[in-house]
Amino acid sequence: MATKHEKIIQYIETLPVGDKISVRQIAKDMSVSEGTAYRAIKEAENRRLVSTIERVGTIRIEKKKKENIERLTFAEIVNIVDGQVLGGKSGLHKTLTKFVIGAMKLDDMMRYTDAGSLLIVGNRTNAHAKALEAGAAVLLTGGFEADDEAKALADELDLPIISSSYDTFTVATMINRAIYDQLIKKEILLIEDIVVAIEDTSYLRSTDTVREFNELNSRTTHGGYPVVDKQKKTVGIVTSKDVIGKQEVDSIDRLMTRNPITVTMKTSVATAGHRMIWEGIDLLPVTDDHGLLQGVVSRQDVLKAMQMAQRQPQHGETIDDLVKNEMKLDVDDEDTTVEFTVTPQMTNQFGAISYGAFTTLLVESGAQALKKTKRGDSVVENMTIYFMKPVQMEKTIQVLPKILDMSRKFVKIDFEVYSDEVLVCKALVTFQLLER
Repeated sequence: MATKHEKIIQYIETLPVGDKISVRQIAKDMSVSEGTAYRAIKEAENRRLVSTIERVGTIRIEKKKKENIERLTFAEIVNIVDGQVLGGKSGLHKTLTKFVIGAMKLDDMMRYTDAGSLLIVGNRTNAHAKALEAGAAVLLTGGFEADDEAKALADELDLPIISSSYDTFTVATMINRAIYDQLIKKEILLIEDIVVAIEDTSYLRSTDTVREFNELNSRTTHGGYPVVDKQKKTVGIVTSKDVIGKQEVDSIDRLMTRNPITVTMKTSVATAGHRMIWEGIDLLPVTDDHGLLQGVVSRQDVLKAMQMAQRQPQHGETIDDLVKNEMKLDVDDEDTTVEFTVTPQMTNQFGAISYGAFTTLLVESGAQALKKTKRGDSVVENMTIYFMKPVQMEKTIQVLPKILDMSRKFVKIDFEVYSDEVLVCKALVTFQLLER
């Protein structure tokens, strides 16, 4: 049976896109306290079902599919630029396809402005109505106001007019950065991308016995199953090892591992893989915030997804991508050497290489050394770094990783880092090996 919180989320999902939502109204419609309604609305905001805007309120927006995540809604634009809505509030749920900077003659400006666009412009009042008539929203920079005719037209056409105190360049930079960040998010694999959904998941109930386990195992040949209670809340996990030698009438409740490690739909695949290797488990139940089973992922699913992700082209560059781009690899039969140039983006406030960029460099250099052993993927477990001298901006350094010890699950790599043929750093890193 669904909780009040879940019922409110489900109710919000049924509301038409563009509807305004209030705590008081939700509490009244669902016969719950305002505190419960408020927490559910905040959860809906985290799930991108609604967007809250100062002086406007909370509105229902369309939940984006991953392939469209880089398209921002006008409601999101308002929050990004700290704007206020002057008109056309009912169109805030719509998404923009592109933004146009109005820094040209009116006729030339209109050639680039069409339905779904956002025209970024100052106090050029003659452009406001023209853009709205073309099906575009308007963002006024410099804190300027729109005239009453433009506001009325915006309300009529359900196209927002937004005002921001920032200048045009700053606003364009902020929106561009938001789109760029969305692109990076789009590339990160989450559990929701690979999960075996609840309708396809085999599971047992805590009231079942070893007989039901054996019957399910003969049909699916899976090595383990999540265990749920009457409300489908995950209470344990049971594997073939747990039932070996047990009587068929023995209760699953007595044999299962209680309080299993779980993940949510928004957990990254990399995090799930790390936990599975670290804890030595092959199956992770996927639950919601209240512990209700939503599906499962296996170690095989996770490793396959991570290997596939490494082959995909990148669109938005993270710090890790910038570091990788500066690495030049030199591999011979015995040694691996990585040459690296410190760019200004990778420095701290003192002009030396930042700790984050340097640790990424070590991890990637270690991964290159491990490739020669053909042992697959790895994650860092422990890292110790000793700096003899700071590595300054625009210096070219050489990283020499050397494998000291390797077992089935772990490998220790020693690093020596040179600048101008002088040893500037030593490091020791322990990696966990991600084996199938």
